[in-house]
Order: sequence, then structure tokens, then C-alpha cells
Amino acid sequence: MHSGTLLSFLAVDFLLVCVPGADWAYAIAAGLRGRSVTVAVAGLVAGYALHTVLAVAGLAVLVAGCPELLTALTVAGAAYLLWLGWGVLRRPGVPGAGEAPSADGRRVFARGAAISGLNPKGLLLYLSVLPQFLTPHGDRLPVPVQTATLGLLHMACCAAVYLTVGLLARVVLSARPAAARAVTRTSGAAMLGIGALLLVERLATL
Repeated sequence: MHSGTLLSFLAVDFLLVCVPGADWAYAIAAGLRGRSVTVAVAGLVAGYALHTVLAVAGLAVLVAGCPELLTALTVAGAAYLLWLGWGVLRRPGVPGAGEAPSADGRRVFARGAAISGLNPKGLLLYLSVLPQFLTPHGDRLPVPVQTATLGLLHMACCAAVYLTVGLLARVVLSARPAAARAVTRTSGAAMLGIGALLLVERLATL
């Protein structure tokens, strides 16, 4: 692939990743729980790794062509965001709360993977944005390799942005417990709002 194509995709992708959403909310909430931000971001990236694998295998197109399956994924993702957002509102994180044993780390990772993996917006990114940068004809790289390359760029961009967001939240709010609780509650409310919006948006199309 041409370097110009890669840079153009990276620029568009960076702008999309910088738009606050459920991933941002989860990174901020995790950042207020100490070292869990790294594990949480790794989970978010793992969810997009799944999207990349599906896109490379061509399964993402099949999902997009099956309204019933897309609806099921949307409802599952929205329900999970609602449940997670409600949990964050009930128990907002505070700076210095520390990191629980490894079992909690696995749970933090799994939640991050579920948020990005079940987020239909991520699937739509791979269906609507990524294909515009593929060159089926006139490129020495097969389309699956091009897809994997762009998917890896997206994952790297997500890791950089979400780590920055989570670490900044921890550093800036470390000495401000009240502000930390407010930000965490806002993140929980954002998860609730995004989950409800996804649910209404999908059900309205039925």
C-alpha cells in the first residue's frame, strides 16, 4: 500500500477515535482505578482486533447484510453498556483505589473487549470507512492483507489515544476525589446514554 493511503487513513481514523464515546468513558473510569487503565485499554484494543479478524475473513460484510444478526449484536452491545454504565454510577471510582488481584484484572480486560467488540459503531467503521482506502485492483497486496494493515493501524491509534485519556484522567484527578467521582459518574452516564441511543436507533429501523 502507498504511504499516502496509510497516512490518509490514519488521519481520518485519528479524528474518529478522538470523538468521545463509550471507549473514552471506559478508559476514564479505569484511569481512576490506578494501574487498571493499561489492562482496560488492552481489552478495548482486543475488541477491535476481533473486528479486524472479522473484516479480514469477510464476515463483517455478511453481518452487515443480515439485519437480524446486526440487530442482535446492537441490542446485546447496548444492553451491556446500560448495565456497565449503571454499575459505574452506583460505584464511582476514586483515585488511589488501587488494583485488585489478577481476577479483577481479567474482568477489567473482558469488559473492555466487550465494550468495543459489541459496539456496532466499530463494525460500521470497518464497513464504511476502511473499505474506502482499499485498492482491489492495481495493488500488489491482497485485499485481506490491506484490511489487516489498516485494522492494525486503527488498533494502534486506539491504544495511543485511550492510554493518553486514561492516564491523564488519573494524573489530573489524582488529588481531587470529588472531581474524580464527578467525572466517573459522567462517564457512567455517557455509557447509559450511548447504550440507550444505540438501542433506540436500531429498534427504530425494525
